[in-house]
Amino acid sequence: MRSLSRLFMYLSALCFAMPAFAQGGGGGETNWIAITAGFSMAIASAVCGLAQGKAVASATESLARNPAARPGIQFALILGLVLIESLALYTLAIIFLKVK
Repeated sequence: MRSLSRLFMYLSALCFAMPAFAQGGGGGETNWIAITAGFSMAIASAVCGLAQGKAVASATESLARNPAARPGIQFALILGLVLIESLALYTLAIIFLKVK
């Protein structure tokens, strides 16, 4: 019940805040492409970082279990890291193409 009352309190605050957002300067329009490009690069970088960390952790764990399989694990790790990093590079390339 308490969370429901908080929800209604936040919604009522948003209702009163709507006229404040409507009073724009009228001078400039927002560059949404640049804003979304920044968010997409941030999301892509974050996901790439998490994925690379997971890949390295798994490779390290598998090397600790079976040190004789190092060449195969190392090749798979490097290939995986390259493919993961390409996600961020593709995102960066798309941003350069879209944002002028």
